[in-house]
Amino acid sequence: MAVLQVLKGLNPGQQFPLEGEKSVLGRHPDCDIVLDVGAISRQHAQILAIGPDFFVEDLKSRNGTFVNGQQIHERHRLEDNDRIKICDLLFTFHRGVPGKPSASATDSQWRGLAAELVDDTGATTGSTVVSKLDVSGSRDSLRLTVNAEAKLKALLEINQNLGSAIAVDQVLPKILDSLFKIFLQADRGFVVLQLGENGPLVPKAVKHRRSDADETVRISRTIMSQVMAGKEAILSADAASDARFDSSQSIADFRIRSMMCAPLVDSTGRALGAIQIDTLDQRSRFQQEDLDVLVSVAGQAAFAIENAQLHEAALRQQGLERDLQLAHKVQQGFLPSAPPVIEGYDFFDFYEAANQVGGDYFDYVPLPGKRLAMVLADVSGKGIAAALLTAKLSSEARYCLASEASPAAAMDRLNAAFSASGWEDRFVTIIIAVLDQQQHEVTIVNAGHMAPFLRHADATVEAIGVDAAGVPLGVDADHEYQQFAVRLAAGDSLTLFTDGLSEAMNAAGDLYGLDRLEARLTSPAEGVKQLGPGLLADVKQFVGQRAQSDDMCLVCFGRR
Repeated sequence: MAVLQVLKGLNPGQQFPLEGEKSVLGRHPDCDIVLDVGAISRQHAQILAIGPDFFVEDLKSRNGTFVNGQQIHERHRLEDNDRIKICDLLFTFHRGVPGKPSASATDSQWRGLAAELVDDTGATTGSTVVSKLDVSGSRDSLRLTVNAEAKLKALLEINQNLGSAIAVDQVLPKILDSLFKIFLQADRGFVVLQLGENGPLVPKAVKHRRSDADETVRISRTIMSQVMAGKEAILSADAASDARFDSSQSIADFRIRSMMCAPLVDSTGRALGAIQIDTLDQRSRFQQEDLDVLVSVAGQAAFAIENAQLHEAALRQQGLERDLQLAHKVQQGFLPSAPPVIEGYDFFDFYEAANQVGGDYFDYVPLPGKRLAMVLADVSGKGIAAALLTAKLSSEARYCLASEASPAAAMDRLNAAFSASGWEDRFVTIIIAVLDQQQHEVTIVNAGHMAPFLRHADATVEAIGVDAAGVPLGVDADHEYQQFAVRLAAGDSLTLFTDGLSEAMNAAGDLYGLDRLEARLTSPAEGVKQLGPGLLADVKQFVGQRAQSDDMCLVCFGRR
């Protein structure tokens, strides 16, 4: 049975058993572990048992949840003796019931500590860390040693841990464990990584041998930054009196006598972070051969970290692909599943996004009085942002058409709603065509979209309403749109489309164009069920093997 043991706050030493698959921590009386502290959220965090592993997860609390001094933003796997901090309360996690350690055990026991990088101040000389190997002090002083067999065993253990590592947070503490087996004189060790190429330095693993150490470890940002910038390991046999470290307040505060620091350099030559080992005992200073071992370990660690980061990036990419596939299915659900069935009329529609989700959409909206509204729109841009806007636009358009007496009034209301949403860098071209099935008349209102093509029964084609088009949605919130009507004779049809068709590009960089589109519509066709597919086939033949560069949407409807 796993438990949480209180270190600070409440009743130190108190243990909370972690029973079941989930234990919720918070201020609310219904929580599994009730923490009656005002700064703690009602449901602050939870600990999950998944298989043999335990994970802690913040529940969007006001003041956050911290593990070993680092705030967590997603589910975090717990190791034995990890420290969990919630506001002013500090707990340790144990897989079993913790016992009281003996004095001898306490002295050699590892402790996970909170850590912070500090900007060192108070330099007395212009010299700080230099990018070269520097060994100072006497080699004759007393030092603890480890035999070659134990050192080899520890190095093999590090290599094995690194070889099987797929998560950075799991392997780094193991590296420090093994380093302390090699360097018996070490008092502290920590690994610092840089988040991203130009991101901040963050302590990822911190260990301390002494039981009376300060709760928060101070790490010199000066030393870390310069070791990474020079990409060379440093060694000081007497760091407290080394002139290069005069600017490092953390050296003085902790009374460090000897320290080693090695950069973690990946296969491209980029410094990912650094490992530092230091000691307080001036009789047990590190030597050059110690630095050689640390550099070797740092090289293996950098390789493992790089692989782990690539693995994590691949997992994120897989997650993104799954999300995009789901978004594609959701977006397809917004589109009509089949064309309308109206006596005396035929319909054809087509939609294809350039990526998995897109910014074009079309819809059929039944209206009172045997009327049918056809909506076709193109949101500026492509991808997820455009797809989200089309979803919002679809519901808004339906509401406006149902609420207003005329298509122009519906467009005015839709424009006002879209403009009020604050999408300053986005706009929408949209066309609404309302078919009166009894009068065989189509009322059209156009907001910055390409004019539809009217094909007559004799196969002549004309663009209609070119001068009646208003501005796109989102450009002018107070714009008043105008509508116009056209009567459909027997055999007439209307074609609505987005610029993914007219601006389709071939391998030579030529555009399909409006002239070619209009000419194609004059080709012989028996109704829109031949006209629409024929147009698409001609566009695809023109494009050839070139990848689709924009979303394509087409709606054709006509009177038999």
